[in-house]
Amino acid sequence: MNNPQIAVSSWALHRTLGSPPFRGVEDELVDSVELRQALLKLPAQIAAHGIFIMELCHFHLPTRDEAFIQEMRSALDDAGVQLHALLVDDGDLTSAQTGHRDLEWICDWLPVAERLGAQKVRVIAGKTAGEKAVSTSAMMLRLLARYTTAHNLRLTTENWFAVLSSPAAVRQLLEETEKRVGLNLDFGNWSSASKYKDLAAIAQFAESTHAKADFAESGEIHADDFVSCLDLPYPPEFRGPFTIVAGGPDDDWQGIEATRDFIEQHFHG
Repeated sequence: MNNPQIAVSSWALHRTLGSPPFRGVEDELVDSVELRQALLKLPAQIAAHGIFIMELCHFHLPTRDEAFIQEMRSALDDAGVQLHALLVDDGDLTSAQTGHRDLEWICDWLPVAERLGAQKVRVIAGKTAGEKAVSTSAMMLRLLARYTTAHNLRLTTENWFAVLSSPAAVRQLLEETEKRVGLNLDFGNWSSASKYKDLAAIAQFAESTHAKADFAESGEIHADDFVSCLDLPYPPEFRGPFTIVAGGPDDDWQGIEATRDFIEQHFHG
């Protein structure tokens, strides 16, 4: 693979941001001066480490206030950092009780992603397993895709939670959403004995990855696992990004640097 892109998720920098608590569908965002300042510094810090693409977890935003969103957009632009995706990390589109409420909540994030200059918004396909779960998810995602397109965003999901817990489910969802939804392939969400076989079965559909490296207590990357994931049979045109989603055992930046260097050395020698 020539010149794969490398990105970093704000999740890999959760400690750097002060470990703000998770906030989901039923919660208010946690606003603080400290989080605002830390988040606004992040693009320049990422660029200083030679990475110019990032992803942002929705709950790392302290507010959706227009003035702050414009500040964050300016921080990204000034650092020359592209926001690849806003990661909407809650909601269950397959829930019979709350699916439509959660769809509305996800839609509320779309104008935020657009104003931040994101290329994509990544959502959870569903958490409620069942015989019709994949088709229910596909129906809701097709509807959501209409709204993402209106906001100049590409909609993606990933192999995560109950609905997309197998290669067959991923393939079915992508077929039923008729190319309106892309796949972000996560290295760490599947952990069964057939992990590499299962990931290989969906790698051909990947538009991006969450390149989660596992670290030993010493700070060394578990190389065999990571190499197996980097060498999956991606489509010929695939260039990533490989998005770093884990900091090191003791320090966020140490883990990010180690993962960045590992990816670069793996592909360039």
